Order: sequence, then structure tokens, then C-alpha cells
Amino acid sequence: MPDRRGSFLLIEDDLLLGESLKEYLEMRGFSVIWIKEGFREIEHLVDFSCFHGIILDLILPERSGEEILRIIRSKTISVPVLVLTAKGGMDTKKACFLGGADDYLVKPFEMEELLLRLNALIRRGGTLGCYIIGDAILDEGKGMISRDGKEIKISKRAWNLLIYLLKNRGRIVNKEELLRNVWHDAHVTEETLRAYIKELRKIFPRSFETYKGRGYRLV
Repeated sequence: MPDRRGSFLLIEDDLLLGESLKEYLEMRGFSVIWIKEGFREIEHLVDFSCFHGIILDLILPERSGEEILRIIRSKTISVPVLVLTAKGGMDTKKACFLGGADDYLVKPFEMEELLLRLNALIRRGGTLGCYIIGDAILDEGKGMISRDGKEIKISKRAWNLLIYLLKNRGRIVNKEELLRNVWHDAHVTEETLRAYIKELRKIFPRSFETYKGRGYRLV
């Protein structure tokens, strides 16, 4: 499984292109949340500041990409935005850059070029304490989990367990290691550990694997 190199928000209504982009980037180690509808309410669906970068189409239903760019920049000035559009005129490019875009790529384009540009944006943008697990966003700095803009409540112990498994994502973590680092060697039975894993599975139903007699893995 590839290391998670960064998380991107993709704002694109073309279903074929959006699916291709999401699959391509995830195969190369990125996490991607794709917004393909509901553009009129987009600022209520997602926290823009919780990403390493945003890929934004300009030609969208309900609301133009230029308007969404202005909304993004009213919420955060630090997250890089790459405009991805069929509109190639100089006036449009100028308006986007003046509006806060960091890069501009005209359709059709080569996937490899897009990848190079996104890597450059990440190097400039730095690292955030936000992660994508399935369709949920975990903001370590704020200590919260959200899905579709709504906060998901979780117990403190389950949060600590989730963070530890997240930091070791892709690796099987055994009970003894969890006891040392989450429970600090306090007496905890297998039943207790399974109960907290069950709590996490309710939130992330396809993200945890159990290896009988060995441990657990966040995938």
C-alpha cells in the first residue's frame, strides 16, 4: 500500500474525469475527497483548510468555479488551489490568479503534468494535521472527525486509539504495542480492545482489518 503523501479536495462535476483523477491520484499515494454536486452549499460541506491542496474546475452547475475560488480564499489563504478547466483564455487565467489561484492547467492535459504540478504545490504548501479516512475527514489539530460537514462524536480513548493506528497506517499493530502507547500498560482485556475497535468500525466500516492473534490494521 502506498504511503499517504497528501490530501486533495477535487471539485469537478464531470463524472468520467473526476473518477479518473481520483483513481490516478490515489494509486500514487494521495488521499482525495471528490465533490461532484451540491456546489451551491459547498462551503457548508467541507473545511477547505483541511487539505494539502484543492483542484478546482471552473465550469460547474449552480455556481461558477470563480465564485467558489473567492469563497475558498475567504476561508483560507494558505491551501494551494490548482484551477483545472477548459477555459484557456488569458482574461480567465488572469482573473483566477488575481483571485488567489496558485496554478492553472487547461483541459485536455496529461496526467503526469498534473501530478508534477500537485507535487510542486505540496512542497510550497507544507504539511497539515488533517487526514482522510474513507469519506470522513480527521482534523488532528482541532481534535475532531467530520463527514459531509457534520461532526462525528467519538470517545477520548477511541480517539487516542484511532490516532495511533493512523500514525501506523498500513501496518499490523499488535495488542502489546497498543497497550504501551494508548493504554500505557494499564490492564485491558481483549474484550475492551475489541469494544473500542467496534466503536471505530461504526464510523469507518471498511477501514479496519483484524488479524486474529496478531492485531489490527488501518488500511
